[in-house]
Amino acid sequence: MAEIICALDFENLSEAENLVEKLKGELKFFKIGLQLFIRYGPEAVRMVRRHGAEVFLDLKIHDIPSICAKAVASAAETGSFSTTIHIAASPEALRAASAVRKSSGQPKIWGVTVLSSAGAGDSMQAASDALSCGLDGVVVSGADLKRVKESFPNLECVVPGIRPASYSLKDDQKRVLTPSEAVCCGADYLVIGRPIRNSENPLETVKEIKKDAGL
Repeated sequence: MAEIICALDFENLSEAENLVEKLKGELKFFKIGLQLFIRYGPEAVRMVRRHGAEVFLDLKIHDIPSICAKAVASAAETGSFSTTIHIAASPEALRAASAVRKSSGQPKIWGVTVLSSAGAGDSMQAASDALSCGLDGVVVSGADLKRVKESFPNLECVVPGIRPASYSLKDDQKRVLTPSEAVCCGADYLVIGRPIRNSENPLETVKEIKKDAGL
C-alpha cells in the first residue's frame, strides 16, 4: 500500500516539529530537504526520529562517485530511511552509492529523474539507469509515473507534486496528480507538502487525503 510522505519544507525547526507532533499518529514518513537540512543538519533528522517517525532525507546528491558514496554513508549514520541521488550523477556514482546501501542496509536510495517543476525529460532512460545501477527506486513526476511503473515494476516510485482535488493551487509544480490518481498509477510514496502545511487543520487534511486515495 502506498505511503504519504509529508514534506517539512520549513525554515524553522520548531515549526517543523510542531507539524510532526500533530501528524505522527497518522503518518510514518516525513521529508527533510535542503532548506531544513542546510540550516539544522542531522538535528533535523534526530527531531523526527525522536517522535518515532522515518525520514526521507531529500538531498539530491550529485557529485563524483567517491563523494556520492560518502554522502550516502553519512545519511546512513543519521538513521534516515531514504535519500536521493541525481540519476545524472553518472552510472559510476549511482553504483558507488548503491554499494554503500548494500553494505550498510540503509538508507534506501531513490534516483531523481526529472523534477516535477521542470518540463518533459527522459524519465524512462533514467529509470532504466536506476534499475541497472542497483537503486531502490526513482522520484518521478505524475506525468511519467504510469509508464515508468509499468515498465519497471520492481522500482519504487516516489511521486512529488501531489495535489488533492480540493487544493486548487499548483504552486511551482507543472506536472501534478491527485492522491487517488497517483495510487491508481502505481505510486509507492506520495510526497505532499503545501496542501498539508497550509491547511488550517493538517491532521484532518491528511485523513481526508488518505480516505480519498483509499490508503
